[in-house]
Amino acid sequence: MNVAFYQGKIISLFTYERELWQALYLASLNNKVTCIHCHTPVQLQLSIDEPPTFIHSQLTEQCLEAAIEMEKKLQQPEHGTTHVTNGFQLPKSRMISHQQENSHVWKKPEFVEAIPPFQAAQQTTSGNLSGYRKELCERGIQFDDSQWEAVTTTEGPVMILAGAGSGKTRVLTARAAYMLTELHYSPKKLIMVTFTAKAAKEMKERMATYPNMNQTLLNQLMIGTFHRIFYKILLHHEPKKWASPLLLSMDWQRQAILKSAGREIDIDEKDFAYDQALTQISWWKNHMLTPDLVKTTNPWEEKVLYLYKRYEAIKSENQSFDFDDMLLGAYDLFKKHPDVLSRYQRRFTYVSVDEFQDTNKIQYELIAMLTKSNNLCIVGDDDQSIYAFRGSDPSFMLHFDRSYPHLKKVILNQNYRSSHEIVSTAHNIITSNRTRFQKQLIAQQHSEQLPLMFYPFNQEEEATMIVQDIKQKIQKGHQPNDFAILFRTNTAARALIERFIQSSIPFQLEMDGESFYKRRTVRKVLAYLRLAFDENDPKALTDLVGALFLKQEVIQEVKSLSIMEDCSFIDALAKVNGIQPFQQRKLRSLPAKFNELHKLQPYEAIVFIEREMGLADYVKKQGNEGNKMDRGSDDVKDLKEVAKQHESLEAFLQYVDHMTAKFEEFRLQRSATNAVQLLTIHRSKGLEFKHVYLIEAVEGGIPHDYALEALREGDKKPLEEERRLMYVAITRAIDTISISIPSKRRGKQVQRSRFVREMNQLSTRKLTHKGGTNT
Repeated sequence: MNVAFYQGKIISLFTYERELWQALYLASLNNKVTCIHCHTPVQLQLSIDEPPTFIHSQLTEQCLEAAIEMEKKLQQPEHGTTHVTNGFQLPKSRMISHQQENSHVWKKPEFVEAIPPFQAAQQTTSGNLSGYRKELCERGIQFDDSQWEAVTTTEGPVMILAGAGSGKTRVLTARAAYMLTELHYSPKKLIMVTFTAKAAKEMKERMATYPNMNQTLLNQLMIGTFHRIFYKILLHHEPKKWASPLLLSMDWQRQAILKSAGREIDIDEKDFAYDQALTQISWWKNHMLTPDLVKTTNPWEEKVLYLYKRYEAIKSENQSFDFDDMLLGAYDLFKKHPDVLSRYQRRFTYVSVDEFQDTNKIQYELIAMLTKSNNLCIVGDDDQSIYAFRGSDPSFMLHFDRSYPHLKKVILNQNYRSSHEIVSTAHNIITSNRTRFQKQLIAQQHSEQLPLMFYPFNQEEEATMIVQDIKQKIQKGHQPNDFAILFRTNTAARALIERFIQSSIPFQLEMDGESFYKRRTVRKVLAYLRLAFDENDPKALTDLVGALFLKQEVIQEVKSLSIMEDCSFIDALAKVNGIQPFQQRKLRSLPAKFNELHKLQPYEAIVFIEREMGLADYVKKQGNEGNKMDRGSDDVKDLKEVAKQHESLEAFLQYVDHMTAKFEEFRLQRSATNAVQLLTIHRSKGLEFKHVYLIEAVEGGIPHDYALEALREGDKKPLEEERRLMYVAITRAIDTISISIPSKRRGKQVQRSRFVREMNQLSTRKLTHKGGTNT
């Protein structure tokens, strides 16, 4: 059915504005949309695969006939905006042929077709093998020839280029087991460095399954993260200085130091991005930049540099340390005590480092110091280097042979995870990067399912379509944990989270931080709206003060004036004294503006707050401080998109409160084991899922706005990292990848991502040399 009865009118999906579909969908969930014949509630279905339609759970022949008859009438060309039939007000009709040319109508999904023919790789059988490899194969632990070459290359510098899904962990663990059980190397001579404690645990568990391995050997083997390994060294040599009670292990401990320093220069802690300041300080430290070596580039960095100086000074006074200090401390220990360094160089004669493409400067320097024997094995994939914000730099891997000219390189290019169609699509994209090693993954299987591109109108509809698609697939027998939805930044997940909360589908959210509605700038906007609805909301007053550029001390004065003058907080604000004249003029205009604000619908109200009540000034000053990824102005745009779905301030604020409460409730619950995974591309690295959805594949989404700005300024590195992110996202998929390309993002028309264009172009690019230029 394409017609329904809503708000006293017959509406048609042929003519109903696309921007209003999401609000109509929400209304249908609340049984406010009904059949034109029997007035039974119908639900709008927004699907990836099929055009939108109204689902009638009690459809009768009479209902269907009435709908078809009405559709015929509406498809006839009419003049004017409406006409009346049988007492019903009908919308103006438009010819379907004309409508199909309109970008604001539903568009059929498309498939990626730039896929070369599949050629199956020849499999090695145990009958062709001998010795240890045959024994492993008989246990079900198989290796292709490249993998086995990596396993058995134990001397000298080795680089194992391990493409996505190429069995990297199996190779690393088998190599260590081979050295211990076949070559009988002492476990005390080996050290295996990982990037996560989870990876270290998994390696130990896998190694325990290999022939002739025992717990005694494993216990003597050093496997761990950079921080764990080098912290153990520090504890051994300087136990008092590095005692665990002195570690600032929690974010709030580190932020408390920064906030105390911020008060020294009159920073309002409610309006300063201290979390981002900590990230920036960590970046400087990982680049081995002490405060005297930092060169600031903007006023925000100048503030953070002051905080950095005080942060280090206060830690020194308290004799405390943070995680970054562990690596810097180990470096200083080795520099000041060459005998200690020499001791560890003699002990650890065989070093292997996992995920080497994500190494930062301090980590690289420590490994370089430790490996005097040159028996260094690095494992990684330059195409999956995606942690520049933490200080990682793929150039350490790309130029590794400068430090180790006799380097042996082994390429693991067989993909055992994804279909040929997925692998080829990812390859089409990554070959546009100018700086990378030459390699091409070869899939072991192919599928009839081509990568899919679908076209929602905006983020709201995007989320609805994906949830609907997953719901339909679960009804056909799929499990919730078969699915993952990947996004570039946490804020992009807001609509998805809300749609899953409204559904009955279990989901798990891998995300740091609070609800979208508790973000700094969003709280300011909501404060205006809450005070328009309730002039004596104390929490809203607290949030509003910062947006008015007033100090927090004003809050108590306003509350006192409200009692003494028997007036609302809004009227009391207009009576505040002891502030600058321009501030007084602004505050005195507030009562009239709040009175006007109360009359507006949510979207119009936010626009009014921006233009007439000073929010734009606040956002301009505070919006992107310390965070080039998530800006305050973008948060306001996202909030406007939510506001468009509601007709009154009361309904909008109730929705916000409900979603905030549900989000907090979800965070407190134990994570479901069989659930759809919602996570950033960064968090998805190393994982795999049968079915993957990638959202916001548009310019500004991925690649992110900050990378496009850097490109305009002549810096290509961020764009290349964004391309690597796209590559990582696609190669998480085993069976299917569905890529969303919305028409609008944050209320503005957008172009499809350049990476989408690239994946539709069959790649014929080659590299002239490693780290060289595509030709």
